[in-house]
Amino acid sequence: MRYRHWELLLLCLKDYPTTIMFCFYHITSRCGAFILLLLLPVLAMATPLRGRITDEKGQGLPFASIYIQETASGTATNEQGYYQLELRPGTYTLEFKYVGYRARTEKVTIGQEAQELNLSLQPEVLNLKEVVVKAGDEDPAYAIMRKAIGLRKYHGNEANAWSARVYMKSVGRMDKVPSKVLGIRVVDVDTGIVYLSESVSELHFRKPGKVHERMISSRVSGQKKGFSFNQASEMNISFYDNLLRVEGLSERGFVSPLAGNALFFYRYEYLGTFQENGRTINKIKVIPRRKNDPVFSGFVYIVDGLWRLHSTDLRLTKASGIEFVDFIRVRQVYAPVAGQVWLPVSQRFDFEAAGLGFKGGGYVTGVYSRYKVQPAYRKPPQIEEVEPKGAETVAENKPARRPRLKLVKPQKTEPEMEQALHEEKLFGKEVLVVEKETNKRDSAYWAEIRPVPLTQREVMDYQHKDSLEAIKNSRPYQDSVDRVRNKPTFGSFLLGGYTYANTYQKKYYNFDPLLGLAGGPSILQYNTVEGVVADARLNYTQRFDDRRRYEVEPAVRYGFSNEKLNARLRLSYRYNPFKDSQVGVEGGRYVEQISSVNPISPFVNTVYTLLAGQNYMKLYQRDYGRVNYRSELWNGLFFNGSADYAYRMPLQNTTDYTFRERENQESSFTSNVPENAELANAAFSPHQALTLQLGLSIQPGQKYITRPDGKINLGSKYPTFSLGYRSGIKVLGGDVQYQTAALRISDELSFGLLGSSKYSLTGGTFWNKQDMRLMDYRHFNGNRTLFAGTYEGFQLLDYYRYSTNNSYLEGHYEHHFNGFWFNKVPLFRRLKWQEVVSINYLNTKAAGNYLELGLGIEHIFKVVRVDFVTSFQQGEKARTGFLIGVGF
Repeated sequence: MRYRHWELLLLCLKDYPTTIMFCFYHITSRCGAFILLLLLPVLAMATPLRGRITDEKGQGLPFASIYIQETASGTATNEQGYYQLELRPGTYTLEFKYVGYRARTEKVTIGQEAQELNLSLQPEVLNLKEVVVKAGDEDPAYAIMRKAIGLRKYHGNEANAWSARVYMKSVGRMDKVPSKVLGIRVVDVDTGIVYLSESVSELHFRKPGKVHERMISSRVSGQKKGFSFNQASEMNISFYDNLLRVEGLSERGFVSPLAGNALFFYRYEYLGTFQENGRTINKIKVIPRRKNDPVFSGFVYIVDGLWRLHSTDLRLTKASGIEFVDFIRVRQVYAPVAGQVWLPVSQRFDFEAAGLGFKGGGYVTGVYSRYKVQPAYRKPPQIEEVEPKGAETVAENKPARRPRLKLVKPQKTEPEMEQALHEEKLFGKEVLVVEKETNKRDSAYWAEIRPVPLTQREVMDYQHKDSLEAIKNSRPYQDSVDRVRNKPTFGSFLLGGYTYANTYQKKYYNFDPLLGLAGGPSILQYNTVEGVVADARLNYTQRFDDRRRYEVEPAVRYGFSNEKLNARLRLSYRYNPFKDSQVGVEGGRYVEQISSVNPISPFVNTVYTLLAGQNYMKLYQRDYGRVNYRSELWNGLFFNGSADYAYRMPLQNTTDYTFRERENQESSFTSNVPENAELANAAFSPHQALTLQLGLSIQPGQKYITRPDGKINLGSKYPTFSLGYRSGIKVLGGDVQYQTAALRISDELSFGLLGSSKYSLTGGTFWNKQDMRLMDYRHFNGNRTLFAGTYEGFQLLDYYRYSTNNSYLEGHYEHHFNGFWFNKVPLFRRLKWQEVVSINYLNTKAAGNYLELGLGIEHIFKVVRVDFVTSFQQGEKARTGFLIGVGF
């Protein structure tokens, strides 16, 4: 980073007192003593201005706004109404305002000594305009809101570019904590503040939608080495947008009270006006038309004549469709930061939540200062009212015709008058960078730069947790917590798996559950090849402070019917967390499914084999060695590759035991050799195979966050393109020879209130097919059970019948309406069920055109999904079925 000379001196004086003489020499030798004398007044340190804003009863006003006209910046009060500002000597005009109270403007002269300014705001007395309302006339609020909606897109885009310094504070508290959740002990969670973080960022914006944020300061209570997860760009929501999306709160988003279609979702009520700095502010009550629409309720304040937002005080509740929290309150304050350009000077989000015995809440607040703006218009837009023809002849007992609104478009800034506010290279794919030294700031720095004072509770939290950090990071403390956490439970061993942790040494031992109900691995299994199976896997992970890790995973498998013992060992090392680079080796003798996509889980196969007499899982044995590697080569471009050498052996059924009673002694089980439409006999003899597999995946325009401890990829507006290549090579004793390649396109699309879609389309082919076995074919993720398989797969397709070594085309599409239709049905709305449709398509040489159409309901009991699916083969109806799965 390059500093101007006076900035370098300031840094030296502030942070490096022992180098003052060096800095003095550097500047005077370059610029001369005369320049240094001129710069000395500039170097004067800022003076604090502190105080408290109260109401008429002397109670502190939380989140009151203080705006400095001369610097286009400001701050907000904390929960007790206290504020603080750091100002250089001079005279300033300060605006103090709080929603529902009469604003005050004060002239303040700042000298060399700290000052205190306390003041009281009086409740605003709303003045109702003298409006003659006839029978059938609409509320005056509608005329105001129509004008604000008409200018929505202009007010939301009145700056071509801007930058600001953003202070953020996030606070989470826990009011109630249960001792157990679903039988699992809750350990190391206290009531009170559970998360407290502050950050300071430089936020840059440029149309169209380009954002870059640089976090320069970060503090996390109780984690001196931690980095805040605050992100100012995510907080910067605008009610000028039609639909507001808050990640994790709703799948659909929420309709703004100023949206183009807002009149369909909202009713408005005019409450009156008040005066502020010569402007008339209209207070409008926002009321949802229907209880369960994804909308806000509360108040918006519109500047009369300009028809723009002055401030907001809006709420979202459970009825709005939010998840995980009970309500959210959104408060924003706008101000003119550059001529006619109004931007937020403060924002605050409050929330409360309860569930599973927990109860808590918190808030996130942001304060904007040091605005630099490049306006988009020389002259702002205007709305003119044009009286309709014949308006003067309207009868007295009939409502007057509404004036027609005419938009006078703004005059755009001429290109030659524009000044580049930001360099092009600033707006790349990196949307946030957290600098390495952000967590090195001391308490004095934060006391000086923090625009919103800490509450007494927050001060105590910092002092308490910072003093205990060394204790909590000590081995005795972490060992004592581990002793409680590591106590095994019946549920963990049976269903969830058991983890033994050594937190101090960052060592973790994970054991699989006896029954993997979620489709994952399980120790206890049953199949017709091995009979009862014990498949025990231990995963040992060693983590490091820089997020590197290595894993050692031995596994032992024994079939009690075929009496065969198998074992393997996997080693992997993640050595670069920024590129997610990992290398691994594995080898041994093991039993695996013929289809490499593992289409049926061990638990589901066990249930169907024992209860329904169906052995869908087809297995073979392999003695193998394998090496693999993966890494992000460049941003958005990922590579993975592996080389595998295996001795592959067929297996046969050794048992026909089932819980199901049979009328005769003939087994109802099928052979372990699957049926395939392209092979007269899919059986194979023992052979060796050397296989090379390479893959490239690219997502153009992938955005990302850079943190000192790693990189977080955020996705892109473009699809992901994946190219895969696999080859069987006849060298080193290998018996198979073929080549295949496939191209896959996938993406997720948002349609606003109509929901969201995701799709994938894969096409592939084979060539040089001199020697192949069924496991070398292209397999498709099929399903023949009541339990839904992966939803990016087929739900009624046989597992192996249409596996192919010819050209193929595979497509999957799924649309989640996210309650768009069911929210209009009272029962479904109350249950919060949501609708989903799906289409799956396959074309191969043997299958021809195979199609599945599905209609489903998800979010049943939050996690259950039920689908009705019909399949068609060459236009003829093939199968139908209901399927049950997990869908969040």
